[in-house]
Amino acid sequence: MKNKFLYILVSAALILGCDKALDITPDGRLTLDDVFQDENHTEAYLNTVYSSIPSYSYYYHFFTFLAGVTDECQDADVGNTPGNIANIWITGSMTPSFNPLENGPAGHGKNHYNTFWTGIRNANVFLANIETANISAEKDRERYKAEAQLLRAFYYLELIKQYGPMPIVDEPFSPAFDYTSLTRPTFQECIDFIVNDCDEAIANPNLPIRITLEPERGRFSKAVAHAVKSQALLYNASPLWNPENNTAKWQAAATASKEALDALTQGGEYQLFPDYEEYFFSRSDVNPSPRDRETIFERMTNGHPSFRNTNALPSMPGQFKVGVTPTQELVDSYDMVATGEPAILGYNDEDHLEPIINTESGYDPDNPYEGRDPRFYATVWYNGALYDNIAGRIHVVETFAGGADALKKTPPNKKNTHTGYYLRKFHDPKLQNRQKAQSRWKKYHLAEIYLNYAEAENEANGPTTEAYNAINAIRQRAGMPNLRTGLSQDEFRQRIRNERRVELVIEEHRFWDVRRWKILDQTDKLVTGMEVIKNGNDFDYKRFVTERRNAWQDKFLIFPIPIKDTSIIPDFNLNQNPGW
Repeated sequence: MKNKFLYILVSAALILGCDKALDITPDGRLTLDDVFQDENHTEAYLNTVYSSIPSYSYYYHFFTFLAGVTDECQDADVGNTPGNIANIWITGSMTPSFNPLENGPAGHGKNHYNTFWTGIRNANVFLANIETANISAEKDRERYKAEAQLLRAFYYLELIKQYGPMPIVDEPFSPAFDYTSLTRPTFQECIDFIVNDCDEAIANPNLPIRITLEPERGRFSKAVAHAVKSQALLYNASPLWNPENNTAKWQAAATASKEALDALTQGGEYQLFPDYEEYFFSRSDVNPSPRDRETIFERMTNGHPSFRNTNALPSMPGQFKVGVTPTQELVDSYDMVATGEPAILGYNDEDHLEPIINTESGYDPDNPYEGRDPRFYATVWYNGALYDNIAGRIHVVETFAGGADALKKTPPNKKNTHTGYYLRKFHDPKLQNRQKAQSRWKKYHLAEIYLNYAEAENEANGPTTEAYNAINAIRQRAGMPNLRTGLSQDEFRQRIRNERRVELVIEEHRFWDVRRWKILDQTDKLVTGMEVIKNGNDFDYKRFVTERRNAWQDKFLIFPIPIKDTSIIPDFNLNQNPGW
């Protein structure tokens, strides 16, 4: 075993500095030989592999969700805080030397390119040494190995979702390694590598299907392997990476997601949490018989605070920032509960000011918030919504002009909504302002796998009974009617895409979904809001464009490879991502 190891592709500076290869671990005291001859230090090094999992959530900037640069939300810091990521993103300012999502302070692992390569490097170092490590129980060695393989697969998937195919590295580099020899594989080859790591983890009898001991909270399980594999194959089959629409890729994705559902739901091991709204207010209970059987992996805080009622309403005492505020496009995506049909079918104009109302749905434009999907009420505070426990009283949300929570158009500020709505999801209304919640960021949960399966099955075989059953399981949990039968494949595709939008809202899926579907030019040119005017006891509703954006061109489907690495690796320079 070699004592020396290198950071790979973390940055050009580290590559150039490879003559000073590290022969100590990050704590500055032990050599790798020392680490892997001590069981406690070996397990500690595995914790180092875990440490590259980003915080996600609102850590991209100061209480900023990624949703603020999608058509789900507008960030209220736009127009107020120049360094806010959304303020920079919407101008189309991304370049190979500048990523707006990495701007500003805070956020563990916010620089994803470096973070994910660091995680891959640490996983490779661990895997290169675990076979000869001094481990007393062979079952522990095998479990550690499975976790490291799965972490490597996770980091690779997160990396290639953002930057496209990356060199496949499965062992630590020697100090004399020639980085100019690295080449880019195909996206398929990267997916094959990820799937192989997942399959080996799934086949490992020492990796549990779920975590049941509190001291092991935050460790990966077989369920995570199924989730990573399901998502990887779905992305591989999607239009961005499957332009020829190879049905075999969709079938592979459908098969993997079906196998995941069968393995996870067998014996009730995993199941959808009964209450959609409540699910996001607490962290999973880690024990052999948990109440929460939906969560597959939730992000621990890594020293950061948990969710707090920070991005709430300006009427709350001391409130200074409302964060991301839901768009009218998001509100329009919620079906009617009585009929199960879409309220809005699209728009007659490019500015989304003339909605196409589904007259068969039961939607009333004069009472736009009545009778909607229960997930709407769990996600959005709107004019007339009830917000609990403010100074010991129930607060009626007033976004109408002159109301306590009114929309502020001129000039905008960070204390009031820019769209006419406030974000409710993740923020328990029964908690006082700034009171800490117990909730954690749910990176993977069972609902996603149902949705993955429904989408892939429809693309591979049409809207089969199995595809219907998967999407209807999600709708039934939410209190929504089953989808109307007899839909065509195209119609079912639109319904499943919308179902993903409302079920996984603000969970960072929308940002990547519109890219893998190649519909960025349809979703990200602008967002709208709703201005409400009170006339006696009635309200008038007027749509308006609240933000126009310039990050919707095809080049924004995949991020540019950072310029530091294109200057070091010739193949990166020759094969930079399209448009950059």
